[in-house]
Amino acid sequence: MPISEAIQGFLRESGLGVRSGDERVFDAWRKALGEASEHARPVALRGGELVVEVSSSAMLQDLKGFTGEGYRRRANELLGSSRAPRIQRVKYRLRSSER
Repeated sequence: MPISEAIQGFLRESGLGVRSGDERVFDAWRKALGEASEHARPVALRGGELVVEVSSSAMLQDLKGFTGEGYRRRANELLGSSRAPRIQRVKYRLRSSER
């Protein structure tokens, strides 16, 4: 594994690479998913798009096709903003088994 991937993995796991405002969004996402959040971990927030790494292809398909939109709405409710939602869309990607 290249050193850059190791460093990115460490920052992601430790939360050190996350801006403080993003952490509120990440917490809301984890609360919206409950126990399932172990398998769908938020890793970045860019311009209203939440990037989520998913642990399996089955979970990826479930989130994309069925449950993901409900989780996005619930996370925005938990954030309590009356303005435009913080999470406008969610991009799911399969977590690499090397990380």
